[in-house]
Amino acid sequence: MQKRFIPALVLFVTLLLLLAGLGAKMTAVPALSFACEKEIFLTFDDGPSTSVTEEILDILKEENIKATFFIVGDRVKGREKTLRRIAEEGHTLGVHSQTHLYSEIYSSAQSLAKDADACAETIRRVTGVTPRVYRFPGGGEHPASAKLLRQRGYTIVGWNAVCGDEEIRGADADTLFSETVKTSKGKQPVVLLLHDSATHRETAKALPRIIGHFRAEGYTFSAF
Repeated sequence: MQKRFIPALVLFVTLLLLLAGLGAKMTAVPALSFACEKEIFLTFDDGPSTSVTEEILDILKEENIKATFFIVGDRVKGREKTLRRIAEEGHTLGVHSQTHLYSEIYSSAQSLAKDADACAETIRRVTGVTPRVYRFPGGGEHPASAKLLRQRGYTIVGWNAVCGDEEIRGADADTLFSETVKTSKGKQPVVLLLHDSATHRETAKALPRIIGHFRAEGYTFSAF
């Protein structure tokens, strides 16, 4: 071989070796994961109550979880301390209704909006927080009312899973846990409906197990 071809041959071999090494490194890189983070929103309706809401707040504090509480304004009197605690511990306060009287609230879109504003004012007066999320009492579709609420700056929050504490009469904590697992399966994110009024002691009892289930499944807990 003529000497003038030797440098070119060396360069060619070097390039081949570099390309081979690069290929090996590329095949060793693991594939990127684009899986969505699993997320759950714990939401509590119809409070505040003294005993049940306070017990739920104790559990959430111990678990370092923030939740969303949809308040009934007429139930605040005498429970102002509990309402303030919800805000002070970093949870989201939302409007559920002032009276929770369906016949009055749903008599017209204007009546519902007026009721929502009254509840928001109750929350603001006691806590200094102006709520910006709203949940329809009883759920359902209410397009005219929803339009008025959005014009007032509210974000409407529904749910896609339930613990069954309203749907299943006399349900104990085990039943509430089972219903939570069943209705939340395959949902992303999970928006779980629970209640914290005085009659829902079993909900508070079920809450630690509910939290443990979603933690074990890799969910992140969020508030609105």
